[in-house]
Amino acid sequence: MSNSSFLRPSTLLLTGMPGMAGGNMWIAMPFCCMYLISILGNSTVLLVIKAERSLHKPMYLFLSMLAVAELGVSLSTLPTVLSVLLFDSREIGFDACLTQMFFIHCFSIMDSGVLWAMAFDRFVAIYSPLQYASVLTNPRIGLIGLGLTVRSVSVSIPLPILLRRLPFCRSHVLAHSFCLHPNLIQLPCAHVEVNSMYGLFALLATFGLDSLSIVLSYVMIIKTVLSIASKRERLKALNTCVSHICAVLIYYIPMIGLSMVHRFGKHASPLIHVLMANIYLLVPPVLNPIIYSVKTKPIRRGICKLLTPKWH
Repeated sequence: MSNSSFLRPSTLLLTGMPGMAGGNMWIAMPFCCMYLISILGNSTVLLVIKAERSLHKPMYLFLSMLAVAELGVSLSTLPTVLSVLLFDSREIGFDACLTQMFFIHCFSIMDSGVLWAMAFDRFVAIYSPLQYASVLTNPRIGLIGLGLTVRSVSVSIPLPILLRRLPFCRSHVLAHSFCLHPNLIQLPCAHVEVNSMYGLFALLATFGLDSLSIVLSYVMIIKTVLSIASKRERLKALNTCVSHICAVLIYYIPMIGLSMVHRFGKHASPLIHVLMANIYLLVPPVLNPIIYSVKTKPIRRGICKLLTPKWH
């Protein structure tokens, strides 16, 4: 323990796909495609919403926040994932690992918060359509975005601070090709109850409250929709929520699966851990721009307008 390298390692070792070292180049190809789709898709959504003044409405402003959060998640994991799969460069500095962990969790929390805000937006639009514009004004949307950002940063900052105080004298090998808090707290050779309890608090205070709020919002939405006399109007109201429901399911189902694997699947195959983590962090940023582009006519029209040259 007198050796400082045991107290704080200079580097940690990332892990690619277990048992597939010989085929990393082939495995890297779909990952490269997914990152490309994620970055191009979310960037296109942002450009369309910025360019079209008709889209400067609450629903689309929240969608632009979702695109920013998902771009942040993708760009946070991209350097290490591709360096491991393409170049077999597995070493990462300890401070760099903590920094990556901070940004991954920060943008993930922001992602969850924006999904809650979008559920609230759908509830107000269906429950009180006449007051929708007066309730969700642009200044209030800006305050919601600022509040979600402050919450994400303030909840994520203690994670690396609490880890830096612990001695690392066990294996320095991580289970993924990026740094996650549930994985990092398994490495120290000291008591990690404080880290574990804070991690649980952060999970409940962000993802737990957000998911509960989303469920309550949809309970109220369904109650309101069922009170509408016209079947056509009921279907029309529910149709405005389809994209958001898909985004919520795509985000929360992998997250719950990853949490269950980390807490109860200690004897599961390492490949399961790696796949669940990659699905959780890579799939939502890829699918959400596609879903909103297909299901939302103004976004689809804006993309066509952006891609089609203007002939004079």
